[in-house]
Amino acid sequence: MTRIDRRALFASGAAAALLAATGASLADTPKKGGTLRLAVPRDDSLEQVARGAVFDSLTEIAPDGTLRGELATGWQTDADARVWTFDLRDDAVFHDGTPLEITDVLAVLAEVGRAEAMAPNRVHLELAQANPGLPFMLADSRFVVKRSGQTVSPLHAANGTGCYRVERAEDGRHFLGRRVVGHYKDGQAGWVDAIEAIVIPDAGVRAEALRDGYVDVAALPDKAEMQGVRGLRFHPSEADMALAVAGAVGMPRHIAGPSVLDDGRIAERWWMA
Repeated sequence: MTRIDRRALFASGAAAALLAATGASLADTPKKGGTLRLAVPRDDSLEQVARGAVFDSLTEIAPDGTLRGELATGWQTDADARVWTFDLRDDAVFHDGTPLEITDVLAVLAEVGRAEAMAPNRVHLELAQANPGLPFMLADSRFVVKRSGQTVSPLHAANGTGCYRVERAEDGRHFLGRRVVGHYKDGQAGWVDAIEAIVIPDAGVRAEALRDGYVDVAALPDKAEMQGVRGLRFHPSEADMALAVAGAVGMPRHIAGPSVLDDGRIAERWWMA
């Protein structure tokens, strides 16, 4: 793909709509609605975005680096940080309509230690060695909670408890997620109606897609193509742009450092201003 195919860039037809006028003011608070469209390279970016949209973890690291619960409402440990207990949400539901069960969480925790149920919504975990940073570790996308017996891939069959259910996906090519109505995070995350990501291998074409209004965010765009384009913002800077973002996109004041795609949480944290 060396130039944009304007009929096929997005099978959904979302790319037919242009962005709001260049230089649109950025809202201070998140706003519901719209479709957030991303152009990403052919690496693990597509799966990273999809995981963040479709699945939840026990904990989550916010963009400012603070730790907070996701499927876990709280946790405690002993003085040695070797024995842990996690309290679980009772309102999380998988996209196939099945409520989150403690066995789904036990399957994840079994990867790090000996886990057992203490109560319907409480898990006991013993580690072989002390680990004070365990709650931070469990926020990593490696530890997303899946329905018992299921896997993360293929993307079209992904079944999580996240803010977005899969509407259409193909590994290594594209992903379209639709916001779950009545999700437990309503009012706190999951602002856009839909999140759409497409793999465009060529950095110049990703830049062109953003410049011409076919996407709202371009990951690792060609810098030369972005020079002189007005109404865009760059992360972390114009000189070192890992992301180029249209003016109509709202984003947190901080973006998680380890990943330019906000630790894969871009789907639930960003909004259309």
